[in-house]
Amino acid sequence: MRQILSNRMAEIQATKGVPDDSKEFKVDTDYGGMKVVQKTTTAELTEPDNTLLDGIYLVTLTAQWRQGGVSQSKQVKFYVYRPG
Repeated sequence: MRQILSNRMAEIQATKGVPDDSKEFKVDTDYGGMKVVQKTTTAELTEPDNTLLDGIYLVTLTAQWRQGGVSQSKQVKFYVYRPG
């Protein structure tokens, strides 16, 4: 699961342009199916003088799966910079 999230994070970081606002992936693993949900928002970070830092996006990747009949999930959040 960590490898799946790490691979997706690397793809997003390497791709030019702003990441998709919302996207879902289905991944087959040796342990069964897994869904990865991607959400992207503007980070809205500011400098100490309240100047907005443009081009920074917060990406959240959530992996969801079932194990022993119980829903499981793991999440990673990271920033990407895409100059305007």
